Amino acid sequence: VNQRDLGLTASSSFISFLKGKRVKLTLKTSSYFGVVVRINSNKTLVLADVSGSNGCKYLGTKLFFGREIVNGEYSKTLGQKVLSFCCHQTSNYDDEDEAECINFVIIDEIHEKFGPAVMHIKKQHVIGVGGEGVELFKNGRLCWLQIATKNKVYLFDILLLGAVAFKNGLSMILETKHILKVIHDCRAIAGSLAAQFGVKLSNVFDTQVADAMCFYRRTGGFLPDRVSTLPEVVSLHLNVPSSRLSSLHVRSQLTKEEMDMWYKRPCPVPLLKVMALSVIHLKPLRLVLLDTLMTDYMILVDSYLNSNLCEPDGLEHVTMVSHSEPKTDTDVKKKDSTLIAAQKAIGSNV
Repeated sequence: VNQRDLGLTASSSFISFLKGKRVKLTLKTSSYFGVVVRINSNKTLVLADVSGSNGCKYLGTKLFFGREIVNGEYSKTLGQKVLSFCCHQTSNYDDEDEAECINFVIIDEIHEKFGPAVMHIKKQHVIGVGGEGVELFKNGRLCWLQIATKNKVYLFDILLLGAVAFKNGLSMILETKHILKVIHDCRAIAGSLAAQFGVKLSNVFDTQVADAMCFYRRTGGFLPDRVSTLPEVVSLHLNVPSSRLSSLHVRSQLTKEEMDMWYKRPCPVPLLKVMALSVIHLKPLRLVLLDTLMTDYMILVDSYLNSNLCEPDGLEHVTMVSHSEPKTDTDVKKKDSTLIAAQKAIGSNV
């Protein structure tokens, strides 16, 4: 029986039955034994009490990606009966197909690749920026910093590079006003950079804030009940099917114990691809959001064009039609007060 969301050949009842059972997972490169903790809709599986085929034991829980699992076995009644479930994906689209096309570079030491990467980034006018770690903000630990340019994604291993990476170029990139940093929800990464490395992030275009303001404009002065996640914003504004973004949900679904996976070195390849995918959409997303936010401006410019026979001495002949424009003084006051509340609402809805 196909389990469409997980890509597992098992029914939902069988998947529920597997929880708490000890299984054997055969990957492309090795095998693991462990107790099933959770099977997620994003094609990931979490095991506890994990040991490898070489006898090595792993503390806590371990996350496995469906695309890596070749076969799984559940032994019942001392091995007399074995149920196998194959973990091939069933969807028409595989995130891995897109990930394979991403040209990402891992930077985990200062010499060799670090210098050329920093020089390339310094030449950019707009970059996409992301960060991964454990409990970010002031008390957390930044483990990875992702920077996307037009053709490349750089994954800086901050856990290994340490503060020296910022002293040798990253601080200048993040603090300069000459390079625009596009980030989805800049709060966590800004707090972590300031607390850990004394870096003050500047010149930021936040796609989460921009999406909230687009909602505000579209609804005529209302704010959303909550801010949108990156997959939601990318799907809405770039018309990317949500099935293509399923791997981006991995980060938000990790438990506190599973967050320690960001400490693992070498980092699993699927996680590297997730980090790269999280920043490649940011630059095109910014352009689409700007177009939406500038709609009223473009309407006014079109009015100028349509009034080209009039004397250029005022706005008497210029009309501006916008569904979000308030029509009364009361509406103006209401819209102004809502704008003032926007920052508070965004800060309280995560």
